[in-house]
This record gives sequence, structure tokens and C-alpha cells, in this order.
Amino acid sequence: MLKEFKEFAMRGNLIDMAVGIIIGTAFGKVITSLVNDVLMPPIGMLLGKVDFSDLGITLHQRTATSAAVIVKYGMFINTIIDFLIIAFAMFMVIKQMNRFLKKEKTEDSLKECPYCCSKIAVKATRCPDCTSQLG
Repeated sequence: MLKEFKEFAMRGNLIDMAVGIIIGTAFGKVITSLVNDVLMPPIGMLLGKVDFSDLGITLHQRTATSAAVIVKYGMFINTIIDFLIIAFAMFMVIKQMNRFLKKEKTEDSLKECPYCCSKIAVKATRCPDCTSQLG
């Protein structure tokens, strides 16, 4: 069982996914800092010197025996802005990747195998689907 787990953990896709998650987490921290430390202070100043992270509705005041109950909608606004920036950045990255991948596999670079009718590269000398030798 230990051998099977080692094979599973060392597969290329799993390691690629782990690297992606780590870089994504670091990217999220950078975006959070961008929103909280760079974007929100000028926006708050333009809106009357409001610090969005401090905005909230107090439902119950702090007492000697209990903590205050506060709905922090300002933090929620910051989180929504974080999300929108990250979603837009990911959209732009995926859009560029799709554009580059589309250039690689255009219909002009494909032909039809005369034996199995699958789409193959123009420069192919053997069909990858039926393994027929092409002339």
C-alpha cells in the first residue's frame, strides 16, 4: 500500500497541481495586499476617508463576559474586490493560453487519415489512431 501511495504522490499531474496551488495561494496573497494596501486607501479617501476594513454593523456591544458581535461588511467588500481581480487575471491568462493553443492546432495544420478518417497533423507520416503508414 505504501508503494501504491508513493506512485500516486509522485505522478506528474499531482506534482503540477501542487505547484499550481502553491503559486495560486501566493498570487492570492499578492492580490489581497494590492486591494487592502494599494487600492482601497485611495478609494476610501475619495469616499470621505472611509477605511473599508473597519466598516461594520455592531449587533452586540462587548461586555466583560462576552465579545462584541460585529457584521464586518467592509471586509466582505475587500474580499469581493480580491475575487474580481483574481478572476479577471485568471480569465486573461486562460484567454491567452487558449489563443496560443488555437494557433498550434488550426484546421490548416490538420489533414484526414485516408484509412480511419481521423484528423492528424499535415506533417505526420503515420496515423496516431490507426497506426497506418501515410504516403
